[in-house]
Amino acid sequence: MANIEFNDDDYFLTRQVMWIGVGAVGMFVAMRVDYRRWRALSLPIMFACIGLLVLVLVPGIGSSSYGAVRWLKLGPVQIQPSEIAKLAIILYLADWLARRGPVVADLFKGLLPFAVIVGIVAALVEVQPDLGTTALIIGVAGCVFFVAGANLVHIALIALAGVAAGTEIVAHLSGYQLERIRAFIDPWADPQGSGWHTAQGLIAVGSGGMFGNGLGNGLQKYYWVPNAHTDAIFTMIGEELGFVGCIGVMVLFGILAWRGFFIAWRAPDVFGRLFATGLTCMLALQALVNVAVVTNSLPYTGVTLPLVSFGGSSTVISLVAIGLLLNISRHPAGAELDEPEDDDEATPPEPPFGLPPRRVAEANRHRHAPLQVAARSSRRTRERRRV
Repeated sequence: MANIEFNDDDYFLTRQVMWIGVGAVGMFVAMRVDYRRWRALSLPIMFACIGLLVLVLVPGIGSSSYGAVRWLKLGPVQIQPSEIAKLAIILYLADWLARRGPVVADLFKGLLPFAVIVGIVAALVEVQPDLGTTALIIGVAGCVFFVAGANLVHIALIALAGVAAGTEIVAHLSGYQLERIRAFIDPWADPQGSGWHTAQGLIAVGSGGMFGNGLGNGLQKYYWVPNAHTDAIFTMIGEELGFVGCIGVMVLFGILAWRGFFIAWRAPDVFGRLFATGLTCMLALQALVNVAVVTNSLPYTGVTLPLVSFGGSSTVISLVAIGLLLNISRHPAGAELDEPEDDDEATPPEPPFGLPPRRVAEANRHRHAPLQVAARSSRRTRERRRV
């Protein structure tokens, strides 16, 4: 395909290697810079990201492909602001929710401001249109909001509102989006038309069998499966590496998610916990959606497979996210913080010198746990003493 379209057999390889190099530099920087330093930049980064999302919609500036305007072309390089938006909103929400504390559970001081912040970014991405990334942004933001201590009743209200909004959107879909819904319901009703993409992807996955046809021996990538090197890369894994290869890739993403949540659990402060949770959910949910789409478990949407699909913006952002997770992991629970978590909050006092090791470990957990968690733990300790 690279030879036919670009007269260069190494077109995709050289560009992907270049983007991996850029992403590796970003990962190294993110891994070396203390993650708490990004808090001061969360608001400027958020405003810059919103500016880029607006700029994409300006005629003559945004670059169009497959009927969607999602890219900014800077000379020979194209960037996708919606990919940057995923990272920017995670950083901003982690900072904002960490500062709110118990107020997060309040309807007017927690839920409504949260809905406005996420709604602005999601609306700018959806009008491109990019329904898949919009759903990811909302899903990841919801996960961070839940971990921050949101009221479960409010979460249920958000879910109901999302179902109602989704039903309304589907009822008024037209053009290619409506065709994708029909293809999802029955791709074989029009396998030469709207169901082509889904049907060919299923054929590719099914033809690989248990162990696949061998790396590089797949046939569906030769213009049978559209975007076989980007959104539909998992179908090529199924065809060339088979069921075993597909399971292997999913297990690797499962390990990545487990390690990410473990890092979040051991983070030394609330901001780090929320930040790591958002980064992990971003990578895990995106991988899950991509696999669900190519197996026709969800309607088709253009979401890449992190760290696997061809694409500059997605690769760089995914590697930077991993770098940030690695940096948070270097500051485990109980480590000393260089500065207070919030300007308005004092750093909890150090545990008294001379306590037994078990008491010191317990005191450290209290210093860095959310207030409601520390309070419950203190009550349990007092109860044990009385017994």
